[in-house]
Amino acid sequence: MTTPSTGNESWGFYGAMGRHARAAWPLAIAAIVTATHTSLDGARTFLDSRHGRHFADAVLNALLDGADLKAAIAAATTQWMAWRIDRATARDYEIPAGLPYLVGFVIHCEINMPDAG
Repeated sequence: MTTPSTGNESWGFYGAMGRHARAAWPLAIAAIVTATHTSLDGARTFLDSRHGRHFADAVLNALLDGADLKAAIAAATTQWMAWRIDRATARDYEIPAGLPYLVGFVIHCEINMPDAG
């Protein structure tokens, strides 16, 4: 698996992770692809989006709680897989209700990639 590079070093997941960004990026890509069974490009697009920034917040919270980087990414992935898309989010983002948040938003980002189609 060749990890795609970020297209958004200033914002999204990479920008939010600060000094942890370089080490966290490949770990997050791998965790998301494994958990969601989506593409590398979908995971990259998700992490480069504002949703990726929110995912980074979950990782940073786990780091503050004492987890190492790999465990923090695993904790964020588990948390986002446990949350479910509700009716309002389904309506606003056109993601089927009931999907895990991580799956729904990775697919949403992948479908809406600039080069998709």
